[in-house]
Amino acid sequence: MKIVSIAAYAGAAALIALGVAMAGTNPSRAEYEEYATQRLSQYLKEQGCSKTPNLLDNLIKFNCAKLIDSASPQIKQIIKASTEKQDFLIFSVYRTNLQINTLVPSYKFETVGALDNFFTYKAQKE
Repeated sequence: MKIVSIAAYAGAAALIALGVAMAGTNPSRAEYEEYATQRLSQYLKEQGCSKTPNLLDNLIKFNCAKLIDSASPQIKQIIKASTEKQDFLIFSVYRTNLQINTLVPSYKFETVGALDNFFTYKAQKE
């Protein structure tokens, strides 16, 4: 009976320690904005730049990747303005709704931030 009691206390202490560690490593909104800016820029480079005709690239010396890199501050501002955060102390949920205008499709992203990491579990085009 005493071993069960010790194991229960040890388990409770471990859970409390894990909760404190998770609360201390819950990423901030600024960290999420940086993460989302990097991910969106990477996606635009991979998907958008590959669809640019080579003829256009050669004619006007257009460098799509450099253009996206130079627009990073504007991308970050768009993400900042379109993100809602729910903080649960040991983790946070970020919901970003990117809708530039009615001509461009909108995108919704849901991301969990915990233990100094992010995991985007939902990304959908609308």
